[in-house]
This record gives sequence, structure tokens and C-alpha cells, in this order.
Amino acid sequence: MALDEQERSDLEEFIERIRGYRARHTELITVLVPAGFDINLITKQLEAEKSTATNIKSTGTRKNVQEALESLIRITKGMKKAPPNGLALFSGNVSQTEGQSEFITEAFEPPEELGVRLYRCDQTFVVDPLDEILEIKDLYGLIVIERNESTIGILIGKKIKVLQKFESFIPGKTNKGGQSAARYARIRDNMAKEFFRKIAEVVKDEFFDMKNLTGILVGGPGPTKEDFLKEGNLVTALKEKVIGVKDIGYADEHGLELLVEASSDILAEQEITQEKKLMEDFFDKLGKDKDKTSYKIEEIRKALIMGAIDKLFISKKLDKSIQEELRKNAEQTAVTIHIISTDTEEGIQFYNLGGVGAILRFKIS
Repeated sequence: MALDEQERSDLEEFIERIRGYRARHTELITVLVPAGFDINLITKQLEAEKSTATNIKSTGTRKNVQEALESLIRITKGMKKAPPNGLALFSGNVSQTEGQSEFITEAFEPPEELGVRLYRCDQTFVVDPLDEILEIKDLYGLIVIERNESTIGILIGKKIKVLQKFESFIPGKTNKGGQSAARYARIRDNMAKEFFRKIAEVVKDEFFDMKNLTGILVGGPGPTKEDFLKEGNLVTALKEKVIGVKDIGYADEHGLELLVEASSDILAEQEITQEKKLMEDFFDKLGKDKDKTSYKIEEIRKALIMGAIDKLFISKKLDKSIQEELRKNAEQTAVTIHIISTDTEEGIQFYNLGGVGAILRFKIS
């Protein structure tokens, strides 16, 4: 199940914060408990590690490791069982001044099942398994093609990434008639078929072993895209992944963007389409019904207190302290919160407007 906007944002912020800590010595404890694992076994392991820590030569390091382990033992002993998605535990002295203490202890339940068990004592905390939860689970291959050029890319979340671009160097049509024109047309057709086969091979190299490839979208002008699928000898496994064929006027980087836009019906559940539609609706209401919208921070604070906000939009680039303030207030009045990236033109426009906006339940004076 995909993370919703709030879960993703919260996890990203947590990882960023935990990753930022660094100890002067090897004394930061990371414990990852997989979903369904017996929490009592984790407690026993931590107690065993505490006993082993008595062998650490440095008095300061030994004291810090033992204190970190003891704080985690208190957490696990207070649990009857691990949370449904598992548990990530972090503890240690993060002070950068020798001889001083600044202990942190964090117990975090991930929004998706944690599938790894880990104990690590190091100068940094281990967050890679949490990073994996953030990975976009669905990828879409993008192919735009005409006789003269082709561009191959992928859609990852809201971002379009260009993988390769090609030109065919097929000559243009001749103005001559007769047999020479027919022969010239056959030559051009054969060159086009060779170009299609070359692109099909590149597509195989790029997409065949791609993890989480959900589907492939193909675009191009006129019948070219269909000709490619027919004449390109695309391997069956990839041809079966083609979920959309769209008429697109370009076969360059811009063509990839047009292909994604034209495939909005197919990508209705994908983040890029959802975010663009949310922002389009907001800007549309902002122009047509100003009394039921707001983009000024003080107005929004007032509307939150009054319980007047239905949907709250917050730019991911907005100051973190303001984000946290607005989210806490919004959670008290059952407001739907949408975190908006700057990966789309609409998201950038929204950030430039101020980075915060709302659709209101009723007009506020």
C-alpha cells in the first residue's frame, strides 16, 4: 500500500533528523524490529549487549553505550508486543563536545512493515531500511517515437527522467515521381524499421530487468507509434506491459511530458496527476470563488481556529516550524492536509504564491 502524503512527509522528516546525528565515538545504538517479531527476544538481546559493553575500554564510551542500551531496554520491557509494522529504536549521546552528554532516545513505528532485524552500535544511526520504505513502488516506462527521433524515459512519482535520446537520420520524402519515388519510399520504410528495432533493443536493455516497472506508455505522431509496436520486434514481456498508446506531436523531452499529460486517465492514481489536479482545483477556485479560498498565512491561521478549513495545502519547501504549527492545528479540526512538492510547475507556482493555501468550508470575515 502506497504511503499517503502525510505519512511520506513525516517519514522523510524523521529520517532526515535521525541521519543528522553523529557521535564522537562508536556509541549510537540502532535496533530494528521486524513486523511480527517477539519483542521479548529483543529485550534479551539488549540485556546481553549491555553485559558485553562492560568490556569497552574507554570509560566514557562504555558509560554512554550502557546508558543507551538501558533506555532502549526500558522501552521494550514496557511493550507486550511489537507494533504491527515493526519498530525502529535509536538511542545514544549525540553531543559533539567531549565529556558532555546530550542523549536522545527515539522509538518509531514505520508507516509500512519493516522487514529487517538489525542491531548496530556505530558513530551514526542506521536509517537505510527506512529509506527503502520511501522508495516509489511503481515506475512507468515512457517511449515517444517518430521516424526521425525517439526519447526514452521513466516516470518516478512526480518526476520524469530522460534515459536516452536518439535520431534516425532517415532522409525526408522526395518530390520525384515514378519508380524512383517508390524505390526511395521503400528505402525510407526499411530504414524506419531498422530504427524501430534499434529503439526496441534499447527499450529491452532499459526496462526488461527494471524493478517495480508497472507499465509502459508509448506516444508519437500519426501511425508511427503503432508501426513501432508492430515492426520493432519489442519482446513479448515488454509489449504486454504497454498500458497506453497516445497520439503525441513530439518525440523529444517535451514529448515525454505530453505523454504523461495525455495518459492522465491511466495515471489517475499516480502522484504527479493527483498533485497537478489538486493545484488546478485550488487555483481555479482561487480565481472563481475568492471567499472560499485563502493563501495568506494569517488568514489561514484564523480559519483554522474557526474550523473553517476543508482542505489545507502546504508546500514541502515551506519553513518546517510553520509546517508543524499548521499541521498540529489542522489535526484538531479534521482538516484534510495535502503536502505539495515543487516537482511540478503547479507546485512551483504554489510555493511562489506563498507555499500555503486553503479551501474553506465557509466564508470568514
